Amino acid sequence: MKKIMEKYNSISLILRIIVGMLIGVVLALTVPKVTVIGVLGELFVGALKAIAPLLVCVLIMSSLANTKEGHNGNMKTVVILYMLSTILGAMVAVAGSFLFPLKITLADAAQGSAPKGVAEVLKNLVMKVVSNPVDSLVQANYLGILAWAVILGIALKKASPTTKQALSDLSDAVSKAVRWIINLAPFGILGLVFTAVSTNGPKIFTQYGKLVLLLVGCMLFQEFVTNGLIVGLSLRKNPYPLISRCARESGITAFFTRSSAANIPVNMELCAKLGLNKDNYSVSIPLGSTINMDGAAITITVMTLATAHTLGIQVSIPMALILSLLATLSACGASGIAGGSLLLIPVACSLFGISNDIAMQVVGVGFIIGVIQDSCETALNSSSDVLLTATAEFIQWRKEGRELPF
Repeated sequence: MKKIMEKYNSISLILRIIVGMLIGVVLALTVPKVTVIGVLGELFVGALKAIAPLLVCVLIMSSLANTKEGHNGNMKTVVILYMLSTILGAMVAVAGSFLFPLKITLADAAQGSAPKGVAEVLKNLVMKVVSNPVDSLVQANYLGILAWAVILGIALKKASPTTKQALSDLSDAVSKAVRWIINLAPFGILGLVFTAVSTNGPKIFTQYGKLVLLLVGCMLFQEFVTNGLIVGLSLRKNPYPLISRCARESGITAFFTRSSAANIPVNMELCAKLGLNKDNYSVSIPLGSTINMDGAAITITVMTLATAHTLGIQVSIPMALILSLLATLSACGASGIAGGSLLLIPVACSLFGISNDIAMQVVGVGFIIGVIQDSCETALNSSSDVLLTATAEFIQWRKEGRELPF
């Protein structure tokens, strides 16, 4: 058994997921009445549903509690650029979803309840925020979890190093449990694909294809237009040589590793090649793998709005702006592992009163398309870490009259 597991783990997760999808399609077309196969998908979604609330809570608490203070002024510029890029990414996703509204197939979609307007949304938001923290975890009330995690994380900034280390260890342990679950994703996706195809036929992949195109289109727009404007306006120089180099030397490796955290050494090496100050990028690059999440914000926003469209929820401009802010905050809590942003979709879905059962189905859809979506998302997230770190330092270079290396 040990040798089988070692062989299984030695194969790329992407390849295993593709094989799982293909087997699911074949079984759905040949033995569609053997519904027990679909149980694999139910188990996978159930495991994600169980761990997701705890993951959100401990990741955000640990991140805030362990945030270091006293960095230099350049770090402030980096953080501002990170947050600006992430919130603009969410807004790009809102615009894309409004221009190309999509629907996805969900079981029991009628369970979704549509708010009557922004006033009701704000009321629901406030009431969920002040919910009992234990009840929030049990009931998967992500707004309550988010609020209490932020409060406790800030309160724990003055805690002893031992307490902070314990919180960090807990965060690592929960993240490892998520990795174990995601490691079994090929079996879960086999079951999910089987159920989707046996119920709706092969036409379901046309729907998934449109969703992938919308996600990737938004990410490409963010990389080459939005980030291009940020860098160009900041440095008053053609940004595309720098964007191209970051996409080529950081984005390509991140595309295949599908992990911002795993791509940190590549980004550190690229920063050194660009001649950046190590005291700055040794902090900003690891920080970026946590809070600079343009791609995650796009994924969370597009998937949430697709769910809202499916349930017939009318999303107004004020509600979309609130969603952009919530997606930005949620994206900052995305873990640096493959598929980490998908587990934060329920946070955004809860804004519209969408039940956790429906939201976790959307997470399942996310894992089906994740072979492409998550790779593109990670490439955008990781390459923009270097891009914005370099931009922040080059702003200072420009003030000092130094020549920029691009």
